[in-house]
Amino acid sequence: MKEQKPHRAPSMRDVAHLAGVSAQTVSRALSDHPNVQPETRQAVKDAAKSLGYRRNATARALVTGKSNMIGVITLSTSSYSRMTLIVGIEREAAARGYSVTFVSITNLSARSLEDGLGRLVAQGVDGIITAIPLQDSSTEVENLLSEVPSVAIDTPLPAGEQVVGFDQGHAARLAVEHLIECGHTNIWHVAGPKDWIESEARIDGWRRALEGHQLPVPPEIYGDWSAESGYRAGLILGRMPDATAVFVASDEMAFGLIKAVKELGRSVPEDISVVSIDDIELAAYCAPPLTTVRQPLEEMGRHAVRHLDARLGDEEALEPQAKSTFIVPELIVRSSTAAR
Repeated sequence: MKEQKPHRAPSMRDVAHLAGVSAQTVSRALSDHPNVQPETRQAVKDAAKSLGYRRNATARALVTGKSNMIGVITLSTSSYSRMTLIVGIEREAAARGYSVTFVSITNLSARSLEDGLGRLVAQGVDGIITAIPLQDSSTEVENLLSEVPSVAIDTPLPAGEQVVGFDQGHAARLAVEHLIECGHTNIWHVAGPKDWIESEARIDGWRRALEGHQLPVPPEIYGDWSAESGYRAGLILGRMPDATAVFVASDEMAFGLIKAVKELGRSVPEDISVVSIDDIELAAYCAPPLTTVRQPLEEMGRHAVRHLDARLGDEEALEPQAKSTFIVPELIVRSSTAAR
C-alpha cells in the first residue's frame, strides 16, 4: 500500500494564486498596509479564510522587524489582585493585536530582574511592561530596558519613561481618615512585605494620617499579602481590647484578619472596624462586606498596554501629560466599618 504524504499547510503563495495577486500583496494586505485597495484586501482575506491559511509569526517578524509580542515581567505570586492586573494586560493586548509573554521572578533582587528582562529581550519582544515592586535597580537593568520601549506599573524604573501609577500613600490616608471620622483613635496597621514599594507607601500614609491628628502610632504588623498572614495578625489584634480599628494593606489579608477576630469572639464592625485597599471582586461578598479603597488593577493593566502601544507607534504624537497615567484612589464604604 502506497504511503500517503502528510497534507501540506497552505502557503502565502497559495493565497496569492487563489486571490490573483502577488505574494507581496498578500503580505501587505494581511498586515493592514495602507497602500492596498479595500477590494484587494478583502479578496486576499477571503482567499486566506477559504484555504485555512495562518500567518507564520516568525516569518512575519523577519519581514516587518516586529514580533507583535509584548513582554511582561512580574513577581511569581498567587495573589488575586496580581492576577487581575495580568487579565487587564492580556485583554488589552489581544484587542490591539499583540500576544503576551510573561516572565515571573521569585524574589525582588536586581539580579532576578536582570535575568528576567534578559529572557524577554532574547525572545525579541517589541516592548516590556514591568509590573514588579522593586526598589533597587542596577546598570544592567537600565541597559536592558534601554534596548526596547518599556512602561512601568506603579514602580518607575530608570529607563521606563512612562508610568501607570496609583498613589498608595493617598489611598492609605483615605482609609485611615475614614476610621478617624468614625471616631476611632487607636488604629493599627497590618502591612505588606517590607521590601515592597506599595507596603512602604501605605505605611507612610497611615503614619502621616495618625500624626496629622496627633494620634498614637502603634507598631505595624507585617504580612505577605496572603489571607493566612492576615489571619495570623488577627489572632494578635483580636486579643487587644483597645484595638478598635485596623487598616489592612490588602483585601486578601483583611479576609484572614476578619476570620481570626471572629474566632476570638469579637465582632466586625461592632468591636473592631476593618478597612483595606484593592476592592477586588470578592470584597463585596465578605462577611461583612469590606470597606476598602479601590485600586482598579485590571484598568491599570489596560492603561499600561495602551501606553506601550503608543510608544511602539507614534510616541511623539502623544501630549506630554498623556505619557503617564495616575489613577485616583476611591474609598468604597461598606459594612466592615462603623462609628465608635
